Amino acid sequence: MVLRNLVCWLFIVVVIIGISAVKTHKKQKKIRTVNKKIVTVKIQSPSPLTQELFETRPEYNPASVFLKKAEQLFHPIIVQAANRYQVDAALIKAIIMAESGYNPMAISKRGAIGLMQLMPDTAESLGVEDSFNPKHNIDGGVRYFKQLVLQFDGNVKLALAAYNAGSSNVRFYQGIPPFKATQFYIQKVFKFFHIYKNRKATETGRA
Repeated sequence: MVLRNLVCWLFIVVVIIGISAVKTHKKQKKIRTVNKKIVTVKIQSPSPLTQELFETRPEYNPASVFLKKAEQLFHPIIVQAANRYQVDAALIKAIIMAESGYNPMAISKRGAIGLMQLMPDTAESLGVEDSFNPKHNIDGGVRYFKQLVLQFDGNVKLALAAYNAGSSNVRFYQGIPPFKATQFYIQKVFKFFHIYKNRKATETGRA
């Protein structure tokens, strides 16, 4: 498991800095969005080895060694976007943890892509060129989340509900929708948020 985590970690480094040491190939994938529209996205697929590594990634726990390293790796990008759009970086880390578990190549059953799980239509509206690119994905995801925060008058819980279930559902129910998945999602994000917030406070205290 230690060796597998190390190799997986090294692969993430390769993805982010753009080194082509790991052979990849581009292909197209058709994805059906929520509104049943079919869109085609170009993706850079990992080799069978790296694909297997992500399929067997470590325990879904922000305290795991692998995810701590992943968080540290993406930290500069997250902080840059958080500062740009004036959102708490710890909250963005929590959203990424809940959405993708820090897997930049994640694709949900609904077709959401990347670290912050952007739907193709949303990514297009935000001008995100490549949802598999961590920097593009995080910048677009944070910008979209900030739009939702403003839309719901600074109510973070409603913004999270909209990020998960869509702003139309939040408006329809005039609050958090009665969807178990959405309610659990909000609880999960806040749980992760407190973990990252406390970790930052601890690290600051040691400095």
